[in-house]
Amino acid sequence: MQLTLEFGGGLELLCDSVKIHNVNVSLKNEVDKLTMKDLLVWVRTNLIKERPEMFMKGDNVRPGVLVLVNDCDWELSGQLDTTLEDKDVVVFISTLHGG
Repeated sequence: MQLTLEFGGGLELLCDSVKIHNVNVSLKNEVDKLTMKDLLVWVRTNLIKERPEMFMKGDNVRPGVLVLVNDCDWELSGQLDTTLEDKDVVVFISTLHGG
């Protein structure tokens, strides 16, 4: 499944300072849909190069990380249960900044 993942607000620093990633996420055996929960595990394993605790807490994103799926707040679409489709755009933005 082809997805575009964007990281902003400092989160790109955890991914070798690359803001936009065009990725191909393989579905698990016998699974016909990809959820945000599956994607977060994939991101932690494949894209986050350092300090994964700054991106995730447990199986979810840390508080203060805004997640948009196709420009829609994921809180409106089911958060971890949000089903992703081919060519979706997922954006992760940290709302916590130093001063």
